[in-house]
Amino acid sequence: MKKISNIILAISASVLLGACSKNLDIKPKGAVSENNFWQTADDALLGVNGMYEPFDGEEFYGRGYMWFINASDDMVTGRINTNADAIKNFSPTYYSGGYTVDQWDMRYQVIRRANDVINKVPAISMDATLKNRYLGEAYFLSGLMYFQMAYNYGDDRAGLPIITRANNNDPNPTPRAANVNENYTYIEGELKKAANLLPYFDQLSPADQGRPHKVAAWGYLAKMYLYKKDYPNAQKYADSVINQGKRALLPNYADVFKAANNFSTEYIWSAVSTAKGSAGWGSILPGVMLENKGWGLYNGWGYYQPTKELYDAFEAGDKRREVTILKPGDVFPFFGTQRTYSSVNSLSGYQFNKYMEPFSYANPVGGSISPNGDHPTTNLNVPLMRFAEIILIKAEAELMQGKNADAEINMIRQRAGLKAIQNATLAELKNQRRCELAGEWADRHRDLVRWGDAASSYAKPLHGFDGKVIWPARSFNPAVHSVWAVPQKEIDRSNGTIKQNGGW
Repeated sequence: MKKISNIILAISASVLLGACSKNLDIKPKGAVSENNFWQTADDALLGVNGMYEPFDGEEFYGRGYMWFINASDDMVTGRINTNADAIKNFSPTYYSGGYTVDQWDMRYQVIRRANDVINKVPAISMDATLKNRYLGEAYFLSGLMYFQMAYNYGDDRAGLPIITRANNNDPNPTPRAANVNENYTYIEGELKKAANLLPYFDQLSPADQGRPHKVAAWGYLAKMYLYKKDYPNAQKYADSVINQGKRALLPNYADVFKAANNFSTEYIWSAVSTAKGSAGWGSILPGVMLENKGWGLYNGWGYYQPTKELYDAFEAGDKRREVTILKPGDVFPFFGTQRTYSSVNSLSGYQFNKYMEPFSYANPVGGSISPNGDHPTTNLNVPLMRFAEIILIKAEAELMQGKNADAEINMIRQRAGLKAIQNATLAELKNQRRCELAGEWADRHRDLVRWGDAASSYAKPLHGFDGKVIWPARSFNPAVHSVWAVPQKEIDRSNGTIKQNGGW
């Protein structure tokens, strides 16, 4: 697979989708249509690889949903940006244009391509083991895309449209599911099928690392059940990951965020990325979080800056704080030299530090960071789920069932250099989840929403390094803002079949 990032040609059942290779030059020979495609194992591979093509979009795992995560109390927009500010302030003006409108469409592209694979690959004469893996990948990506949309857009009033294998090519718009639990039931089925078909991670060849594997499917089942508040099943699937015995915390927290450890024992699922080629491939989040203009050395974008509230959430002696956040006066490596952190443009005075390793080397451009600062990918795979989150999912599920979660919480605390505790509370779990996963796709905003803590948290202003207010208190109405607005263009092109979330 050439680590996914070398994907060149994407073919769906109805159209030929040309995708430029970052490392190869593969061109179709002759005309390709649905009638003469899906015939060989090579066709199957091209179709499967096509599912990943949208992942290089800068809004897919770079910004996009990160604007929703940015709504939390952990970070601020950083630079004045009207659309981004509207998102953080829960203003309905954001959803007609801007950074988040393509999230829905891009993920449905993946879903439709996954449906094509599931519809067409079974009839191809090819190696049975490989066929199962391809089908497992399609079920996994379908389930994952629905999950990422369901918890952002769906609730008990309306879910997401379910595009099944049967209606994949229906030109008529599909209405929304009755509620988000219908989506969760569908996601459950997709991920369970994926888990049954996929190999374990260590059964993948090095060239195929980054493709879905069995434990990733279990991990997302655990998280889906947690969001559904089905705590016994959340614990069950977290235990499936833990008891498999091949995933483990790295001893040193800082090592999690080094490119050499992209596929370490802590890896569950990541946004596979590369700096190779003319513009790199994958998540641009490291460059987006970098100081605007990168102190004159690289085109950092200066978004998503930590707040003093996040910095102060770490206990004294917590090793994760400096790994997570750069504050004025901190010394860090950048482009091969030691630099003392200061910012001429950070709204908060802080910067996230987790994704800075690719920028630390001398002459990193083209090696560890993209030659194109307008598409600032790196060779670090941004974590989307890692083993630490699995442990915290189990701990939360246990606490919600009235069980003791000290063993799990102390695994997280002790790696951070903190003393073990007894009779850990839900408040302790919440803070460990905040500190462990800050600035990651684990989504602090969504945690606050599902815990019922968003309204009280957002009623407080946010502060910068110097203690000054950098973001005023906000009004969060759980009856409206617990889900995000459906992109207006999706409502328009469905001719009103898809309805807006209430209150937006």
